[in-house]
Amino acid sequence: MKTLKLIPLFMLFVLASCSSVRVNADYDKNATFTNYKTYAFLKSSIDKAEISDLDKKRILRSIDEVMSSKGFSKSENPDMLIGIFTQERERVNVYNTGGFGWGWNPYWGMNYNRVYTTPEGTLFIDIIDSKSKELVWQGEGSGTLTKDTNKKEERIMEFVSKILDQYPPGSKK
Repeated sequence: MKTLKLIPLFMLFVLASCSSVRVNADYDKNATFTNYKTYAFLKSSIDKAEISDLDKKRILRSIDEVMSSKGFSKSENPDMLIGIFTQERERVNVYNTGGFGWGWNPYWGMNYNRVYTTPEGTLFIDIIDSKSKELVWQGEGSGTLTKDTNKKEERIMEFVSKILDQYPPGSKK
């Protein structure tokens, strides 16, 4: 009976973990991040991203908003270039709704598996030194995606803000 009480708690944990964005960042330890004050988007990178133009606009607006809140400004002659890259895949979830433990099961034969997929995506944000054209920082965020148009803006902002929380390195932990 205790096991049956734990199932809703487990499902709540699973659903909560699916909604979060997992982030990671890497950077060039020789780069001087205090020199970077202005940015521009790297058009070639934006054009290669395999997502809709509407989602590209959502990502770029979110990056603009977060970068300006951090004190960076957009410029025609930038210190850094920002590029994006995206990946999408289907995550397969399998839930067995069967009996528990060893021994006799009064519901024998009523076990079944429930299989469904959820779209999961990864957004990479690259920061490139505009003079040397070398990658100096890369942030990555992975999580479930939504097809609900009303929630896309919010979800994309969550991805971008959590990734850029890691920039510049050492500023916020």
